[in-house]
Amino acid sequence: QVQLVESGGGSAQAGGSLRLSCVASGDTLNIKRVAWFRQAPVKEREGVAAIWRREYYTFYADSDKGRFTIAQDNAKNTGYLQMTSLKPEDTAMYYCAAISITGYRWDDEAGYNSWGQGTQVTVSS
Repeated sequence: QVQLVESGGGSAQAGGSLRLSCVASGDTLNIKRVAWFRQAPVKEREGVAAIWRREYYTFYADSDKGRFTIAQDNAKNTGYLQMTSLKPEDTAMYYCAAISITGYRWDDEAGYNSWGQGTQVTVSS
């Protein structure tokens, strides 16, 4: 089992930046990929970005390319989501997720077997 704890959420003005962190503990050696998802009120949860733990491949949602950067420090078992040029529509609860199996698309939440509790991001105009 893997436990994930997010931090770094908060409030920001449009055009501002925030950095989210996700610390993993437990069976971290079996993590193949870490992703960030978000869920806005009355919307479905959607994938934001993902990074392969060993290969460092990255994928982003089209709406976030060029604004968000996913990164990781495997020595610290910590993942990051640097968010810049924030928009009010980025307001959502952001979740960190980890997957230890293959065969799932990066933004298919069904494959992720570990989730954090979420951290709220609120962007005002």
